[in-house]
Amino acid sequence: MPALQRLERFGNHLILGISGTSLSDEDKRALGELKPIGVIFFAKNFVDGVPYDVWLETFQELHSQIQEYTERDSMFFTLDHEGGRVVRTPLPITRFPQALLLRSHAREVAKATAIELKSLGINLSWSPVADIYSHPQNPIIGSRAFGNTPETAATGAREYYLGLTEAGIVGCAKHFPGHGDTSKDSHVELPILNLTPEELQNRELIPFKALIEEGIPLIMTAHILFPKIDPDLPATLSRPILKTILREELGFQGVVVSDDLDMKAVSDMFMQRGTVARAFNAGCDLFIVSRNIYASSIERTYKIAEDFADALTDGTLAELVVESAKERIERLLAVTPEYSVQMLDKDTLVRHGELAIACCFESSP
Repeated sequence: MPALQRLERFGNHLILGISGTSLSDEDKRALGELKPIGVIFFAKNFVDGVPYDVWLETFQELHSQIQEYTERDSMFFTLDHEGGRVVRTPLPITRFPQALLLRSHAREVAKATAIELKSLGINLSWSPVADIYSHPQNPIIGSRAFGNTPETAATGAREYYLGLTEAGIVGCAKHFPGHGDTSKDSHVELPILNLTPEELQNRELIPFKALIEEGIPLIMTAHILFPKIDPDLPATLSRPILKTILREELGFQGVVVSDDLDMKAVSDMFMQRGTVARAFNAGCDLFIVSRNIYASSIERTYKIAEDFADALTDGTLAELVVESAKERIERLLAVTPEYSVQMLDKDTLVRHGELAIACCFESSP
């Protein structure tokens, strides 16, 4: 099999970040050779400090060029867009408050958010957060969670997911099996949680169970080590966590997507031979390489793709595992709508702004 064709297969399992507001030569090369099934956008992909129509036109061109270079008729256009501190887009896209403040407005806010995402050509939102704000010093989740108890977190995440779905956006529960009790940031180090399977069942897994019961099609892994469940590997690479707990015990049949492989908690691991095979064999179907952290080079993405191709060649990764993962992704893509980039009318934005203000006037949790 030609070298590039070997690497292109990994594209069926890749969500890739783009370097800026237009495609660089490296972007064009990666999109054309790896042909990722999706892309993830960040603030760096939007022109800031210019009028709405100006930045939107630039983004529309970027959107079109991505499809041109991947030669894909349909793909996932994705965004981390939770509200609060996790908003990538320029104004006048609405600044909804963080999840912890949404409470009774969660479904309504999700619908409004979906309308705005659709206007950007986005068809998949990396939300809702299903973690519980259970550790007061949590540096990465905190108020991104919908509640500080399993019940409030589950209710908020469920309502938000239903709002996205009703408005035509695919949602993703994150970060399995639960990031809310950590005191470390997985962007810079590997958090460790000494929770037993029973403790997970009684707290962390409750919001994920609620979302699985509602049919959420995507669940994102956490780059966290749970030594009492798997002493050697973080959840993204852990068969006991992804296969045994998520697939078998919770009955999840959708797509399992990794959190960003550029995060320091796992970034060095994914430069080691055989790591991609371990992730697939553990239960991952789809992988995010954002190129947004520590200026991740495109060569790093190619090295991950090469590890995938080598694993197929040497037999450490079975064709059946890859094909099963691909089928799950393709089933999801088949029911994921395509949206064109277009300007929102002023009245819609005003209504959404009023909703954002209303959220902030509700009583504290």
